[in-house]
Amino acid sequence: MEPLKILVVDDEAPLREILQRSLAKMGGFSVEVAINGQEAIEKVEKDIFDLILTDLMMPEMDGMEFLKMIKATRPEIPVIMMTAYGSIDTAVEAMKIGASDYITKPVDLKDLLLRITKVHQESRLLRDNRLLGMELRKKFEFSNIIGKSRKMQEVFSLIEKVAPSNSTVIIYGSSGTGKELVAKAIHYNSPRADRPFIPFNCSAIPETLVESELFGHTRGAFTGAVQAKRGLFEEAHESTLFLDEISTILPSVQVKLLRVLQEKEVAKVGSTERTKIDVRMIAATNEDLETNMKDGRFRDDLFYRLHVFPIFLPDLKERREDIPLLAYHFLDLYSKEARKEVKGISKEAMNLLLEYHWPGNVRELENTIERAVIMAEEEFLTPQDLPGDLAEGFSFLIRRGVKGHKSLDEIKAEYITQILKQTNGNKNMAAEILKVNPRTLYRFEKKGASGDSA
Repeated sequence: MEPLKILVVDDEAPLREILQRSLAKMGGFSVEVAINGQEAIEKVEKDIFDLILTDLMMPEMDGMEFLKMIKATRPEIPVIMMTAYGSIDTAVEAMKIGASDYITKPVDLKDLLLRITKVHQESRLLRDNRLLGMELRKKFEFSNIIGKSRKMQEVFSLIEKVAPSNSTVIIYGSSGTGKELVAKAIHYNSPRADRPFIPFNCSAIPETLVESELFGHTRGAFTGAVQAKRGLFEEAHESTLFLDEISTILPSVQVKLLRVLQEKEVAKVGSTERTKIDVRMIAATNEDLETNMKDGRFRDDLFYRLHVFPIFLPDLKERREDIPLLAYHFLDLYSKEARKEVKGISKEAMNLLLEYHWPGNVRELENTIERAVIMAEEEFLTPQDLPGDLAEGFSFLIRRGVKGHKSLDEIKAEYITQILKQTNGNKNMAAEILKVNPRTLYRFEKKGASGDSA
């Protein structure tokens, strides 16, 4: 790693020289110096520094004015102030403006090294967190939810409209349609994006524990409650709580959930004390809540509280034009993960993907492509790389020859022969059209010469 680059700003030449020499020797840092704030600003404009160490009392431009200018133009650079004992109050004021730390003169070099290390580590952590936040926002931007179909474009428009608000959202969709991905897109494009997204699957734990998970409990509230616990609503304060499979919660929990939405406060199990919360709630279900409400399985007052802004996600079979986009997205993802150079999907394999009914929706398509990449031996995915349910879809080829009762191998052989004829026997060109390795065609001709079927 490159050494930490530090800029020392002080109008006293002896101190500048001592700090430059000592920091380079004791800390292994790369140190530059400036005699005043103006010279320091010129250096910062031309070079990149990891940290600035500046005196507070300097002629022309004092350390406070210099700090304000640095924080206005390069707020990411941490600044440590050096001050005399009599100016500690001013140094504290500097920290309110943006200084990371201060040290008194005469400077204790060992103490200074510790402070530099601490401030740099804190600065790096903040930077990493900002980068992580940017990556999360990019990952969950609504434009990154893949789909060009009209139905998905309508979903994108709804996400864009509701994300900046605090409105409660409920997402309807079959299993595997991407309900949590949509919830994350809403959160990471909202004013709450800097806070963690809190997901909870209401059907993933025993019904009797859902209440404790959501609202928390006091010590001794029930058997096994050996200590108090914060609930997810408190954890999600000033953030977003995503409740998946909300249709599965018990009526007793539905009552408490309604109270939270109405009164914006929560009480732990075993306590009457209420805590104010600021939580944006997004719910999701693969059931028809309105039907459940009419059947008496879901409270009507809670239904209307949740049904402020509904979003309906289509099944994959309802947006088949998105299948190639999704398939190639997952192909790129899992080819890199498996470190395999799978360049594409053969026409036959893509036809199978397009014809399949996808009961597991996008999640099933993702799993299918991941498996196919693992199975692939050619540069392009073939029907043989797909799982059995899809391979049976080769019926579209069989139907072409069903009148003549041709076998699958016979249909394949006829198709390969036709392509070879069209390319005048050019196996490289034919292989490109068929999306197979040219060696496959040499093996095909060899089998044909020996009387075997392809």
